[in-house]
Amino acid sequence: MLFHLLLYTSLLVFVAGFVHKVFRWFSRQIPGSTLSYGTAQRMYQAVRGFLGVVFSGRILTLLRALVLDVLLQLRILKEDRLRWVMHMLIYTGFTLLLLMHALEAWTSQVLFSDYASTANPFFFLRNLFGLMVVVGVGISIYRRFIAKVPRLRTSAMDRYSLIIVAVILLSGFFLEGAKILSYNDYQRMVVEYGDTEDPEELKALEVYWVAAMGMASPHLKGPFENDILTQGRELHEMSCLACHAPSRCAFIGYGASVAMRPMARFLDDIRTTEILWLLHIVACFFGLAYLPFSNMSHIIVSPLSILSNAVMSKERSHPANIQTRQVMELDACARCGTCSLRCSSAPAFDVLENRSILPSRKLQVLRRMVAGKTLSLEERRTLREGLYICTNCDRCTDVCPAGINLRELWVRAREGLLELEGGGEPLMLSPYSFVRGLNRSDLSDEGYNRPLEAARQCVTGAWNRASDPGAPISLNGNGDAASVLPHDPGTFYACFTCQNCTTVCPVVASYDSPQETLGLLPHQIMCSLGLGLLDMACGSQMLWDCVTCYQCQEHCPQMVEVTDILFRLKNMAIRGPQAPTDSPSVSEAGQMAHA
Repeated sequence: MLFHLLLYTSLLVFVAGFVHKVFRWFSRQIPGSTLSYGTAQRMYQAVRGFLGVVFSGRILTLLRALVLDVLLQLRILKEDRLRWVMHMLIYTGFTLLLLMHALEAWTSQVLFSDYASTANPFFFLRNLFGLMVVVGVGISIYRRFIAKVPRLRTSAMDRYSLIIVAVILLSGFFLEGAKILSYNDYQRMVVEYGDTEDPEELKALEVYWVAAMGMASPHLKGPFENDILTQGRELHEMSCLACHAPSRCAFIGYGASVAMRPMARFLDDIRTTEILWLLHIVACFFGLAYLPFSNMSHIIVSPLSILSNAVMSKERSHPANIQTRQVMELDACARCGTCSLRCSSAPAFDVLENRSILPSRKLQVLRRMVAGKTLSLEERRTLREGLYICTNCDRCTDVCPAGINLRELWVRAREGLLELEGGGEPLMLSPYSFVRGLNRSDLSDEGYNRPLEAARQCVTGAWNRASDPGAPISLNGNGDAASVLPHDPGTFYACFTCQNCTTVCPVVASYDSPQETLGLLPHQIMCSLGLGLLDMACGSQMLWDCVTCYQCQEHCPQMVEVTDILFRLKNMAIRGPQAPTDSPSVSEAGQMAHA
């Protein structure tokens, strides 16, 4: 009764937890999504997409990902062999224990007509699979607490998971050892399955179980004569051999019985086997119920992420399925820290000490935001900084063992923050503008231009307020560009207005009337700087539309550092006008450049 109550309760919690999790995948979306789909529509598109894969050539791609990346976990092998060994031991050991032992009524007993949990090979294999998990957990503890792998963060949830696994395994091994020792269990088996009631034969069988099977009898102690041992073995072979392999086959359980032997009588009196059985069952069912709400859920969600990313792409997959997959990927993260270890922006974390710069930590904050939890101002600031400082190098996506398309998540989340906050952080556009330009086709014209316009107005207002609020930007030259720009003081003087930079600029090429939209074109900005019209250059819309592709700089015949200058002008514009101190005049700077 207790067993079934615990089983059904844990199964109910497990199913409810995953149903709720799946519902979230179909009802939530990453901020910044341009299209919105209802839950029912997204479920319909998911079923349609799945059937489209199953009944197409992509099923081969799906099977390949299933074998190589889910079963063999080659993604992890490419990164770290020790970690791959750890994963394979835990994953394979637990899976085989689940199939052969926990679900024995539906698997082992159905497949093997002569199955018995204490008969070989099952007796031996159960210990072997358990040992695999123990070694895997040992490697995990070593990596986390002894080797201290860089940027691998151990949370309270990770510790809880390790404790649950440890309790399940240890209680199982000691339960097996207690059963080997237990005289009460032996007596129960004799009553239920014994073929004799002769006292002499029963004594001979008990002698054999004490000598060969490790049972601790309160009445008999060795050494025993060979005749009675032979008689006991014959009785064992007739009555017990089909169900009981030698106890030493369970090499871990037998070792536990040897350790407990001095307390065998006491352990039997307090019915230790029942206590350990209850502890083992409760730990297993608690782990099952806890799984959907813990980091352990990645053992189910990560394979789904790997398989979905193997057959999905932005070009051929429905946008509703992309949204669902992105939310699912937030739960697929195993917090292994591989992405953070390979992150190109990690040096910035060492300086700024903002954990949201690291992809694995950034993903957890984003997960909370998508879940509708209120983030503090500091959390929003650090997330914003972590998202915009990303270099978009794609390394995190390439090495993620769960197959999560992290770069796509960052792009979408940054658009979401721009939309939520109205583009009030123009500085953040600098390292991000190139990626926004590449993904412009995914955004509406209004969505793409809104933060750029907000940044331009913010900067224009700052420069205007420095002199006379409401007055237009002065074109008379309010500073010496050569001295104010923290750059090579004469680089733009080499420009002879060949317009090559403007000709190759992809931003200019995207407009029918570029000068009307952008104000000053790249070659005109260089000319303005040469004339000392720094405020005019800083007021150009071109600064905010520039995608920092470096085409202009690479094609300049005079080797003018056009892109770098535009980038620095953008930062100067954000800071507002500053009067230069102890700087040479424009004419002096020009003479220095030509000298």
